[in-house]
Amino acid sequence: MSIAYDAAARVFTLATSQSTYQFRLGPLGHLLHLYYGPRAEDCFDYLYPLRDCGYSPNPYALRMERGWSLDTLPQEYSGADTGDYRVNSLHLVTASGVWGADLRYLRHEIRPGKYALEGLPAAFAREGDGCETLSVTLGDSASGIEAELLYAVFPRQDLITRAVRLRNTGRETLRLEKAASLCLDLPFGRWDLLHFHGRHTMERQPERLPVARGIHSVSSTRGASSHHHNPYVILCDHTATEDAGSCYGVMPLWSGSHRTEVELDQAGSVRVVSGIQSEQFSYVLEPGASFTAPEVLLCFSAEGLGGLSRRYHRFLRERVCKSPFAARPRPVLLNNWEATYFDFNAEKLLRIAREAKALGVDLFVLDDGWFGARDDDNRALGDWFANERKLPGGLGPLIEGVRALGLQFGLWLEPEMVSEDSDLYRAHPDWALTAPGREPVMGRNQLVLDLSRQEVTDWLYDTLSGLLRRYPISYIKWDCNRNLTDAYSHALPPERQGEVYYRYMLGLYGLLERLTAEFPAVLFEGCAGGGGRFDAGMLAYFPQIWCSDNTDPIERLMIHYGTSFGYPLSAVGAHVSAAPNHQTGRSAPLGIRALAALSGGFGYELDPEKLTEAEKAEIRAQLALLRRYEALIREGDYYRLSPPEDADGLCAWEFVSPDRREALVCAVATHVRGNPPPAHLYLRGLDRAARYVLDYSALPGTVALPGPETGAAGPAGQSLCLSGAALCCGGYTLPRLFGDWPGALLHFTKKEGEG
Repeated sequence: MSIAYDAAARVFTLATSQSTYQFRLGPLGHLLHLYYGPRAEDCFDYLYPLRDCGYSPNPYALRMERGWSLDTLPQEYSGADTGDYRVNSLHLVTASGVWGADLRYLRHEIRPGKYALEGLPAAFAREGDGCETLSVTLGDSASGIEAELLYAVFPRQDLITRAVRLRNTGRETLRLEKAASLCLDLPFGRWDLLHFHGRHTMERQPERLPVARGIHSVSSTRGASSHHHNPYVILCDHTATEDAGSCYGVMPLWSGSHRTEVELDQAGSVRVVSGIQSEQFSYVLEPGASFTAPEVLLCFSAEGLGGLSRRYHRFLRERVCKSPFAARPRPVLLNNWEATYFDFNAEKLLRIAREAKALGVDLFVLDDGWFGARDDDNRALGDWFANERKLPGGLGPLIEGVRALGLQFGLWLEPEMVSEDSDLYRAHPDWALTAPGREPVMGRNQLVLDLSRQEVTDWLYDTLSGLLRRYPISYIKWDCNRNLTDAYSHALPPERQGEVYYRYMLGLYGLLERLTAEFPAVLFEGCAGGGGRFDAGMLAYFPQIWCSDNTDPIERLMIHYGTSFGYPLSAVGAHVSAAPNHQTGRSAPLGIRALAALSGGFGYELDPEKLTEAEKAEIRAQLALLRRYEALIREGDYYRLSPPEDADGLCAWEFVSPDRREALVCAVATHVRGNPPPAHLYLRGLDRAARYVLDYSALPGTVALPGPETGAAGPAGQSLCLSGAALCCGGYTLPRLFGDWPGALLHFTKKEGEG
């Protein structure tokens, strides 16, 4: 049993294979957090002796026990206006004008399996997981609000999920002003906050800060998880490294506006409250109505940041992403965007597709500009019918031509947006989010469709499913190239306009659920101006997400590095693009462009007609190499060996197969220096008792290292063979990496008969 309740002590204990999570009922029914950390069997209520702390008030029933205050005790889900002045989890106002909530225990239930959430993405359990659900219902008698706290324990995956359902059981209408999904109190320790900020074309840049007095907020008000502040955060011990130290991950399955608040209080306790953004949020809860806050994936690792990352990688691949492509080789694609932009016709596209097939590509993707009067990005979004001036006869003849070459066909869409200059907007101007009496803010000269309206999502479903039924389309790139503004729905009354951001996401999730369930053979790739919606909520529907519009390989190293702290590399859409790079103007060698893109969603974004014969041969060799290691990259455990900003100018990472029989090490010299120190790496994750052979290490355009397939030899003319202990403890020294961003690829396999 992974969940236990000790009725005598009134203590709940949640246990995974490596961690214990514990809380208890207080004397008045408040839910008090006790412990979350390495696996232990004790009851931890001894940690909290009562103490009188000045200006920390007491509940009325305990007014004579001045050492008992909600302001000083760790809690599971903090109310408001209860004498706890720290960050609250729930803020509501009654029709009578009374605000706050004093949440006390009503009932609980332990049941097998994983709870489900209505209209929201959530993790799922598989047979044999041993997953259990704990439901604890708290209530506030004054307002009638009930908060059902949901916990699911995945013991084998070392992960706990949390969510909250709120119900109005009273007679008055309530207005929710804040409804967080998680509250986690860590009463002891010295913690750092690791969060992932950024901007368009430079997403998820890691920043590690000591948790200081006050409140640190990581948030988005954009209606999307955003390029700027990813919702995933880590709280780690001040001394934690890649391999050691306590780390807590907080990852919401939510793709809209979000907020995570981290507060260090007067007593040195840290509180984390995470969930949907409370700004521009107000939800009317009529008597009998309910509201569901999104799920959060909560994980603890005593094995440092790397251990935390690998737990999340496996869980997202296996228990969040529902697409069959999560466990399947992905087609290598060529996207025409950087080859043509809007300037193309059917003949030009077929020439590009023919060249792509000759290179060994599997899938041709037609990007923006194929529909309506779309000759630039100022018009026609929403008019999802072919531009027959560019494509005579529509999509059908082009798709037939592409498939006749032996290629699959993919299509770009931006379904959530509408252009002012479009047939759709002229027919339904009220379908766009626009505020009455105000000129709308324009992003890329487009508006946002009101996905909070059922008729809008129904129209999108009918339109997009019609395309997928009519044509043999194997891949959809689902783009979203602006954030929400003027968040006013013409279908909601004034008192419900604060619900638009939340209802928009429910509409989007519902649309994606319908389409991905009906068309499981279609590979859906998410995109939002690149990585503007790279989050766990989107991964429930998209097995891969276009990681960034920045395809510069050196910039991508840092973007991939930051992304890897929470998200699996198999979910990263990464392409080899043209040189000079269209975002930075940098010209990097073709081999390094491929090495940087060596992840799950591999592809090309260039004009193959402009390649030299030598470059074409190099790409064919790249694809042969990719297919050889595709399963290892998709399913392997990921290790960050050396960060992109390493003082020695070497960025390196490693994939290790689950059975530890093989490892793939990738390294790029980001700053080549004269007379450099040796480029030295310590491998991780290997079987230390086994011996490994360096059997392949050449990617065209990178440095060739000893190995039988390269024709190079190790010591005494033999292939290099070393123990896992030697490679992990002594490491491996690369030869001097020389030139413009040189790199190396090392593939190690267990020697036959070992393990």
